[in-house]
Amino acid sequence: MTIKYKFLGFLLVFLTLTMIPTGCNKDFEEYNQNPTALTNDDLKKDYRIFEPFKTMIRGIYKHTPPWQTQLQQNLIGDVYSGYMMPPTPFAGNSNNMTYNLVDGWNTWAFNISYANVMSPASFIEKNGKDFPEFLAWLKIVKVEGMHRLADMFGPIMYSQYGQLDADGAIAYDCLPDLYETFFRELDEGIAGLEAFQATGKPSPFGRFDEVYTGDIDKWIKFANTLRLRLAIRVSKIDPALAKTQGEKSLTHPLGIITVNDENFTVKNDIDHPVNTINTAWNDVRMGAPMESILVGYEDPRLPKFFEPATQTNVAGEYKGIRQGIDISSKDTYIGFSKIAPLGNVQLMVAAEAQFLVAEAALRGWNTNGVTAQQAYENAVQISFDQYGLGDASTYLNDDTKKALPYVDPNNAANSLPAGDPHISTITVKWNDGDDFETKLERIITQKWIAMFPDGQEAWSEYRRTGYPKLFPVMVNNSGGEIDTEAGIKRVKYISGEYSLNPKGVKSGVDCLGGPDTGGTPLWWDVD
Repeated sequence: MTIKYKFLGFLLVFLTLTMIPTGCNKDFEEYNQNPTALTNDDLKKDYRIFEPFKTMIRGIYKHTPPWQTQLQQNLIGDVYSGYMMPPTPFAGNSNNMTYNLVDGWNTWAFNISYANVMSPASFIEKNGKDFPEFLAWLKIVKVEGMHRLADMFGPIMYSQYGQLDADGAIAYDCLPDLYETFFRELDEGIAGLEAFQATGKPSPFGRFDEVYTGDIDKWIKFANTLRLRLAIRVSKIDPALAKTQGEKSLTHPLGIITVNDENFTVKNDIDHPVNTINTAWNDVRMGAPMESILVGYEDPRLPKFFEPATQTNVAGEYKGIRQGIDISSKDTYIGFSKIAPLGNVQLMVAAEAQFLVAEAALRGWNTNGVTAQQAYENAVQISFDQYGLGDASTYLNDDTKKALPYVDPNNAANSLPAGDPHISTITVKWNDGDDFETKLERIITQKWIAMFPDGQEAWSEYRRTGYPKLFPVMVNNSGGEIDTEAGIKRVKYISGEYSLNPKGVKSGVDCLGGPDTGGTPLWWDVD
């Protein structure tokens, strides 16, 4: 990272000290510190130069301190996905949840990815040139980390990261170019790992691998699944590119993730950060759409995800908070359902992979003969298996249960009655006679359930498809920048970029095709 961006990191620490949500840990970590005092030649002798992989993997979803997780994802994707909602009226209830985007919060979402993914990646790229197997692995980790940031903000610094132009700026990549780069790097990463495997040497990744403990086959399967995820993401805006890239994954000899043992879960040395946000701080609760859909389906995963409410008039029920409502006091909704205790950080599961296959089949891609129905039903069963819930056939054959109307026992104005267009009417059972959109809604609704609690990916898929049906905000403090019905489309660029990289951020805005607001849809969000 250049001196310019080191300075930006420290400056943003200072600027945001007073903007962190109340109750959060204020112990800041120093960004971009030298990973070791030893020389790089010393470190190469037993691979210690690759210690930054641990920082990268844990930086995809920042594990610690929890307040950084809260700002990186919990107050953005976790809320906008419909999964969760704070009972806390941060900043007088004018905040991300009510579409007054808080720059001091979102600064951390932006900077964490550069400090914890791109900066270590640059170090490895510079100093690990004698180890092509590590550089191949690096490409896969980097794409996983940075596609999430691109799905949040839009165009970002990537191919030009760390390279100042004549004006001292770092240019942003437009999303079509960025996705092409992601696909190319995944191809190169997979090919590099396969080339290393052909040597017959044992995997050297284990001591730095926080996910698969050095299992290269699992990393290749993950990379294939990630490529399929990104292919599906661009399937509406560039169907030909999507099909080509998706079929590469689907026809690869090792294929994609198929069992829960291959889930991309990052191991924790400490408690899951959401457990702290949820219990110690009481800053997050169940989202209202989760209540509507899971309770309506009588979904057996419900108690695996949430705890019953404790508020007197709904005690023992599962009760979620609607996003973007008028909250005068934290006490008003603190008794609604907490998130059940979480373990390792989960960023991709086998059920998601099979739902990707289901959509690929629906779109007519080569899925090796697997039908959309087969993949859909397999995905639900795999999700049940993940939580030890046994046979899913009764659930899968239910063609009557639907999402329930939403009732806010504390403020009837927030309720959504039966027949409201924002309440989903989709059932669980597959019907091959349904039209394309009905089948897609069924796939994405179940995918949304299975991906919990990764709200960032769920929010991206909601924007791409409009499914599952979520509830519009009641309070919209965007000043007209975000349409209430369409919902938030992205996070605005941070003020630090406008101060220190104005030409660079302008290149990003130019790529957007609209103003730098939360209402401008990303390239792949064509609806």
